[in-house]
Amino acid sequence: MPKQFEAIFESGVLRPLEPVSLTEKEQVKVTVSRSADDDWLDNEYMEACRAEADPTVTLEQVRKVMSKIRGSMDEAIDEDRGDY
Repeated sequence: MPKQFEAIFESGVLRPLEPVSLTEKEQVKVTVSRSADDDWLDNEYMEACRAEADPTVTLEQVRKVMSKIRGSMDEAIDEDRGDY
């Protein structure tokens, strides 16, 4: 049964913006169309991120650090932040 959902293209990967009911490595057929509405993008936040970014950090350094994360990224973030 076809299901339509919004996704974002990041680092060469389409990432759904909502949960999808697929099994790991399930093969699917994808049709891409550009969203006519860019209101979802928070330009003010993106500009703040650019202002805080450290241009000396390379993509290779980020990949090296991220490759050491065990488990899921959300678990790593929760562990780093601690209890709120």
